[in-house]
Amino acid sequence: MLSRKPGTDDEDRCIAETFRQEQSRLRNFVRKRVSDDEDIEDILQDVFSEFVEAYRLMQPIEQVGAWLFRVARNRIIDRFRKKQPEPMPQVRTPVTSDDDGLSWELMLPSPDAGPEAIYARTILLEELEAALDELPEAQREAFLAHEVDGRSFKDLAADTGVSISALLSRKHNAVVHLRKRLRAIYDEFKGI
Repeated sequence: MLSRKPGTDDEDRCIAETFRQEQSRLRNFVRKRVSDDEDIEDILQDVFSEFVEAYRLMQPIEQVGAWLFRVARNRIIDRFRKKQPEPMPQVRTPVTSDDDGLSWELMLPSPDAGPEAIYARTILLEELEAALDELPEAQREAFLAHEVDGRSFKDLAADTGVSISALLSRKHNAVVHLRKRLRAIYDEFKGI
């Protein structure tokens, strides 16, 4: 708990010392979640302004560091709520995954789960689109035809003249690439 000494000079010194101690850690915390430098500075200003107000109103703050990080997290969420929703990237989202029958849509954070989930979902969809663009055309076409369009390999083989085993191999290679490419970003956001 912050000890308060009567008098504005003591209060100002205590506030300034807290600011010096926590500023760097708090800035790094916000920077990991917000990319715009102006937004980072606005959030930090809001956090410390709220701290000064609470301190001067003699509201007890048990653990100053934890309190500041909680306020920062709330301000970040507020920023996401205030921003106009951006249209979701236009990516053909696969209907099912390769081997477990789960919908790719179900693997993404729900758009109804709040601003953090919307942010994570947008990043994941952008990364998926970029990963699909990296695939060789034959692999991408086999993957999208089977996963997005729901076409069977038998039908694809009949329409394209490519053997079922070649189509299976193309799709398998696409899945391996997508899993490798998207694993790190998915792990980062799956807790949201």
